[in-house]
Parts: sequence; C-alpha cells; structure tokens
Amino acid sequence: MRVEFPYDQTVFPPIEIPDSNLIGVFEPKALEPAADPRACLRDAIEHPINSSTLEQLAVGKRSALIVADDYTRHTPADIIIPILETKLRSAGVETIRILVALGTHRPMTDSEKLARFGPDICRRLEIIEHQYKNPRRLVDVGEVTINSAVVEHDLIIGIGQIVPHRIAGFSGGSKIVLPGIAGGKDIARTHWMGGCEPGEKMLGVARNPVRDEMNACAAAVGLRFIVNAICDPKGNLIGAVAGDFVEAHLAGCDLAREVFGVAVPEPADIVITDSFPKDIELWQAAKALYAADLMVKPGGVVILVSPCPEGVSRAHPLILQRGYTSEDQTISEVQSGRLADLSVASHCLRVGRLIKDKATGIMVANGIPRADQLRLGFVPADTAQDALEKAFSIVGKNATVSVLRHGGEALPVVGQTGMVR
Repeated sequence: MRVEFPYDQTVFPPIEIPDSNLIGVFEPKALEPAADPRACLRDAIEHPINSSTLEQLAVGKRSALIVADDYTRHTPADIIIPILETKLRSAGVETIRILVALGTHRPMTDSEKLARFGPDICRRLEIIEHQYKNPRRLVDVGEVTINSAVVEHDLIIGIGQIVPHRIAGFSGGSKIVLPGIAGGKDIARTHWMGGCEPGEKMLGVARNPVRDEMNACAAAVGLRFIVNAICDPKGNLIGAVAGDFVEAHLAGCDLAREVFGVAVPEPADIVITDSFPKDIELWQAAKALYAADLMVKPGGVVILVSPCPEGVSRAHPLILQRGYTSEDQTISEVQSGRLADLSVASHCLRVGRLIKDKATGIMVANGIPRADQLRLGFVPADTAQDALEKAFSIVGKNATVSVLRHGGEALPVVGQTGMVR
C-alpha cells in the first residue's frame, strides 16, 4: 500500500508498505466543519456551560485580561477575541489586554501575532507575552507563581483549543493558566508529575491528578470564563464550548475525543507516524511519539516523520546536550540533582522510556542534522522507505506495521474497532 505524508512530497516522498505486513492506516476522523465558525463561536459564548454570561460577569469590572494560547495551537483567536471585546465593552469594561500563554515556548514573531490575532486586534489591543523566567513579571498567588498581569485586571478569561495531551489529558481549560502563564518551577513540577505516569493513564484522560492541580491553580488566580475551540488537525473548527473552566472543558473533551480518537485493533511491531500539525520542532513533534507509544509492541520500532524546521527545541537546548536515556537513568539524574530542569526531564523521560526502554526510534526529519539525531538516540533515515527497511532489519521481514497519520493530535485507542467514544 502506498501511504503519503502531509508534507512536501519531494522532501518526504510516499512509502510503500507490503499489504501482508500492514495492519492499517489510522488517523483522526474527518468530521464536518462548522458551516459558520463565527456563528458557532458566538453561540458557545452566548450559551455558557455552568456559568453566568460574559456580560454578567463583566458588570462592574473596569479591566479584563484575555489569556490566549500561542502559535502551537489552531485556536481561531482572530474570531473569538473581537466577539469577547464587543461583549466586554457593552458591559462597561474599559481596558482589555491579551496575555499570550507561552508556557516555556519561544516568543511569537510579529508575523505569527498578525496571523493569529489579525491586524486590527494587534493594532488596537496591547499584547503581552508570558515570560516564565522573568521574576519581575511573576507574583505568588496561593501556592503557585503566576504572571503578574492576573492581579492587575478585574476579570480573567482564557481562550484555547482542546486536543489530546500527554501531560494534561487534553489541552484547554485551566491549562491556559498552569502551565500557560505560570513560573518555571510550577511548570516543571506539573510536567514532571504527568511525565512520571504511563501514557495510557494520561493521554486523552480528561480527569487526572495533573488536571486537578491545574484546576486548583486556575481557581486560585480567578479564571472566570473560558472559550475553547475543537478543531481538526487541519485547523477547521468542528465545535466550541464556553463557560466554567471545569465543566465547559469536560464537555469539550467529549467532542475532542470523538474528533481525535482513533480505533486501532491491535499493537504493531512497527509504527510509522507523522507529527502533523505539531511539527515545528521536536519538542512539539514528540506528541506523535507519545501517541505511537500506545500502539507499538515492546521490542518494536517507532518511525517519526516530521520536518522540525526549528530543530530540537530553541527553548530547551539541554535536550540535545544530554540526549535521551533510559527511564531509570533520567530518574536517577533528577533524584541526584544532576538534572534540575524538570520540564526537560519530563520530556526526556517520556521519549527515553519509548526509544530506549520499550522500542527503537528511527527519525526522518530534514530539520534536525543527522549527527543531532544520533546524539539524541535515534537511528537516522533519509526517507520513510529507508526507515521502514531499517525497521524490518531490526524486527524481521514478517513484522506487522501500523501507520498513524496526523499523530501530533491523534488519540489511539488500542484494542478497539469502530467509533471511539
């Protein structure tokens, strides 16, 4: 069977997989997009879940802070924010600012801001970017350190996208606060907490201990209203929820599970996955590895196909410096204090557990030099076809193969066929 990847075919040519080896090609379902995205979002905002309306919440408030996710998400912020602004202005809110919840991600470029928020919003509203390492922009609220902008505004609103997430179960909801606008230690602690749990207990699980901590943090800082979009991997809006950051988020997770859930009948010896649309760097592309982890047999091979134009991680150079090691070694380094950055440790733990302890990792990524791939602990390959031949040489010519398309946002449910609910 011939399988194509969602990238430039001259750089990432299709792969031919023998039918006798192939279990199947799996990807999130193509659901019907919202016919009118603006109307869909407005309807969600005007019919909030377990919450007063935005106008009611804004009565008597002079300032509002809209905490928005960044370039790594498909959230239609350019549609959502003008709707919110109109409603806030009608309730008498005078000052509206946008805080970009970067977490530990790199700052956005000017062109990314224009594309995300639109030129009108960029011109009229002040846009602040979170700086998790800047103590002058952080304050203690309860037991967490948070961006000081939250205490400078009367009403806090979060906007984001809901997709499966290895640390939080799903993105969206209170995740816009922690890790989105939290200090480095709190971000790291949350990442480490989720990373220590096995993937099947976290990815696509809406209620989990990490989410409980995020919810507690959001309550402490006063997050009063969220707007979360559910988009397909191509960015088309499928649906939206708004209102209480717990109950609205749970409702959105139900729809996200339907959008991204992939029924997979059985584990495979070889799993080939692209990381679309999470492919700007390996820090993001690793989301496909976390999904593939649920599909591959112990002793198998995972092949990652991703452009990674920004390399491994501009924000976390330590990943390339140390490479991926076994779970035991990573935990030992953390316990001894040799690996103090728990965000990096969590990432290395999750990837290392897969490509060092459970399976072999093969990488097809033109944005990461071959020497860097080797340093990380991957087997380099020039093409997916080359990678498959290497995988067969490791696990045998009779090995079973599964392909996970759009792995950056997929939620494999192994041992199930048909609709995922």
